[in-house]
Amino acid sequence: MPIKLKENFRAIFYAPFYAAHALGLFAKEAVEVELISSSAPGDGVSALLDGTADVTWGGPMRVMKANDPQPSSPLVCFCEVVGRDPFYLIGGRHITKFALRDLSTLRFAAVSEVPTPWMCLQHDLREQGVDPSRLERAPARPMADNFAGLCKGELDVAQLFEPYPSMALQTGAGRILYAAAARGPTTYTTFIATRAAIERHRTAFAAMTRAMRHMREWLRGHDAEKLGGIVAPFFPDVATEILASALRRYAEAGIWSSTAESSRQGFARLGASLLSGGFISRTPIYQECVDESLG
Repeated sequence: MPIKLKENFRAIFYAPFYAAHALGLFAKEAVEVELISSSAPGDGVSALLDGTADVTWGGPMRVMKANDPQPSSPLVCFCEVVGRDPFYLIGGRHITKFALRDLSTLRFAAVSEVPTPWMCLQHDLREQGVDPSRLERAPARPMADNFAGLCKGELDVAQLFEPYPSMALQTGAGRILYAAAARGPTTYTTFIATRAAIERHRTAFAAMTRAMRHMREWLRGHDAEKLGGIVAPFFPDVATEILASALRRYAEAGIWSSTAESSRQGFARLGASLLSGGFISRTPIYQECVDESLG
């Protein structure tokens, strides 16, 4: 029986998942994985709960949210893959000097498709003595629209993930003002499953964890161009040079975790960000949210 793996949404920072699938690393660990596309962020978790998927990848913030009112929540995460925040603040070329506190005086658009990027950024702002609620953020709209607004000069700063930073640099439309990965470990993406599914598919999930370990080893021995060639079919609308640039920037920022273990420091940082932003009401407990038995 194949394991039904539902992606969270299509994003370049998820490249190790796509590469593992394309390189046959799951099959080499004797597990048949059926990759199912997702129409919107969060669909993967919904599929876990209704039984149409066995496992997904995504932000542990969804596990933290589910465990907030219900410590016995069925959701649990394992095998960290993205251990640092993959988002950037991209500013117009007219901005020559920048500090986070400057956002209070600039036309700024935050990510609206998913909550984690803004939750993490607002915590960064608080640590710089800035009250995020005092920022005049632009109305919520997709990142593609915010990038277009930045290019047209309608925005000063936009919070974006790749390939938009690479596109901004290539076209001269903007420059990188702040890389969220620079704050340090922030557990961003893991596998997520229900506790029942882990018991049902323990052998297969352990094999998938080993496959991702082999993926990490592969990444250490190959450059962005090679990785781009592997994952290019998943991003048919992204130009080859832009994809390579995006992957190189992510690799240099160290966003992909070096081990499968969910970083306790990164978990704590994510939990503190969600708590300070009001997304959850109590500090998440590592043991309630993370299954450490799968390697």
